[in-house]
Amino acid sequence: MVPAVFSPLSSVARRSATASSAFQSRRFLAQVVGSASKSQEQSRPSSYKVVVVGGGSAGLSVASTLSENLGNKAVAVVEPSDVHYYQPLWTFVGAGLKTFDESKMAMSEVMPEKAQWIKDSVTSFNPKQNTITLANGESISYDYLVVAAGIQVNWGKIKNLPATLGKNGVTSNYSPDSVEKTDEFIKAFKGGNALFTMPSTPIKCAGAPQKIMYLAEEQWRKAGIRSKTDIKYFTGLGKIFAIDKYANELLKVCKSRDLNVNYFTDLAEIKPETKEAVFNVLGGEQKGTQLTLPYDFLHVTPPMGAPEFIKSSELSNADGWVDVNKETLRHNKFENVYALGDCSSLPTSKTAAAITAQSAVLKNNLLGDIFGDKQVEKYDGYTSCPLITGSDKLILAEFSGYTGQPQETFPFDQSKERFSTYLLTKEVIPEIYWKSMLKGNWDGPAKFRKLFGSA
Repeated sequence: MVPAVFSPLSSVARRSATASSAFQSRRFLAQVVGSASKSQEQSRPSSYKVVVVGGGSAGLSVASTLSENLGNKAVAVVEPSDVHYYQPLWTFVGAGLKTFDESKMAMSEVMPEKAQWIKDSVTSFNPKQNTITLANGESISYDYLVVAAGIQVNWGKIKNLPATLGKNGVTSNYSPDSVEKTDEFIKAFKGGNALFTMPSTPIKCAGAPQKIMYLAEEQWRKAGIRSKTDIKYFTGLGKIFAIDKYANELLKVCKSRDLNVNYFTDLAEIKPETKEAVFNVLGGEQKGTQLTLPYDFLHVTPPMGAPEFIKSSELSNADGWVDVNKETLRHNKFENVYALGDCSSLPTSKTAAAITAQSAVLKNNLLGDIFGDKQVEKYDGYTSCPLITGSDKLILAEFSGYTGQPQETFPFDQSKERFSTYLLTKEVIPEIYWKSMLKGNWDGPAKFRKLFGSA
């Protein structure tokens, strides 16, 4: 996804060698216990220069920089969660290559010190009055609003999925409650039918549904049960990956490892009593019919969409996303409103890598509004997806979602499986995330593309 600006590999190795999961859990619990005092100040104001909705990677990367520039408590972050997750690590967690504890930190530990944490959720936006309404009924006013609320995971849109998740071979790397079950079920698998699904809706990290398939297949092959295993990948879309350069290489991987890819098939129902998965056929000669298949292992990527409180607001477009200019990230109707990340209408893949570039543009343009600098930056649709194909190899897809063309950083063909890019993704990028991106100090690899002559 991105190259390092420092070399943390030695520190990673020391941490991995000395820190047990038990120690990490105790430290995490201690952090959570202290979170309430940090977030709930008795004299908290009800008006801010900037209000940021969302304490995920997008919200915190923006709030960190803004709060440093605007001063103590000029920026508020509205976020109800006690825990911040680095979700790109969950592919590794689901394959037993990282621990779950490595993917989380107490929200109090990552919240910018100079920002005011409002530990609540937003129920409505009132952009004509420059206010938001919280779940507790309180109204918060702002001069500028940044919406970074993420994407809504719609588990209930697949019949019986909520009740079956984490049981009898049904799992998903998209939930903190089931990602460790993925590893458990992969190890317990003795052969049979293994199904992996990708919905027809937009999702976050669109490569993740197939990454876990490659890692599971590798484990089953090493365990000597591959000949007894039939692996099928079902996507509601018409391609295995949006960009042809990477899609062509992924299809070669699937062919060489006997992974059956099925297009325009969208999981609609799970029948736990008979261990069957029911798919809606969205295209081809069988369009409009259903396909029912038995499973012994089923990894589900649930449908996703815009959060309901955004869909029902004046900020949304017809599809429910925050309606912003795709270059400036400013709202198309309300000039003091910006958005980035998964909840925005930006027509590119929804990834953490995309947020790095988006946050740089948004911060420049919003601070320009405040301080009178009209030098407008423009977002070019950059995004990235590290496509893990094994426990020691990876295809590093980097591209513009606007042009559909590769936008690679390194001076080599990133569509080829490599150990170097695997190591970058597994060990280096998480360090950049915790130590730089959330602190507002990582704006993506654009400068390195120029350095390497790749731009």
